[in-house]
Amino acid sequence: MNEEQVWITRARSGDDEAFTHLVETYQTPVYNLCYRMLGEPEAAEDAAQETFLRAYRSLSRYDLRRPFATWLLSIAAHHCIDRLRRRRLTFLSLDDDERPLTLADSRSPDPEAEAVRREDRERIHILLQTLNETDRAAIILRYWYEFSEAEIAQTLSLTVSAVKSRLHRARRALAKAWKETLPSANLERMPYGTPAF
Repeated sequence: MNEEQVWITRARSGDDEAFTHLVETYQTPVYNLCYRMLGEPEAAEDAAQETFLRAYRSLSRYDLRRPFATWLLSIAAHHCIDRLRRRRLTFLSLDDDERPLTLADSRSPDPEAEAVRREDRERIHILLQTLNETDRAAIILRYWYEFSEAEIAQTLSLTVSAVKSRLHRARRALAKAWKETLPSANLERMPYGTPAF
């Protein structure tokens, strides 16, 4: 039994400190997934808290043979998909003018290159919001969390062939949207670029 499984076993037995350790270990990946799915820092914080609450309530049903990160991010992805579906019924648009300010890396030797990378990240974030919820989740899990197609299928309750199809369709849609926002853009992957294109 590895260290993580020890923490999970202790948390299942009611050890709040053990569960707190799990939260501290996974709070950044869960928040990042929620932020990329929902596009708003406050909504991402709420979704991350709800994810950990749901995980705590369901911990007794967690299968120790399955990677904990996959199980936890699956809860987060499903919760975000549900929120997006409810939001779509409430709002006409997923666009939001409030985007988080990303400061340049102080160790960066080239401020201009960092500004371009920041603009590209913001553009990608905006373009992600144009995908439907499941396609967005598949892209994020594949290219930011490096899930295999089988893991994505398990996480999103899809077949592997459906995941492949969704990834292909979503990459094409993102590339087309990227090209439309920058008609003269070269779509070859840059060393710092997203692997989604």
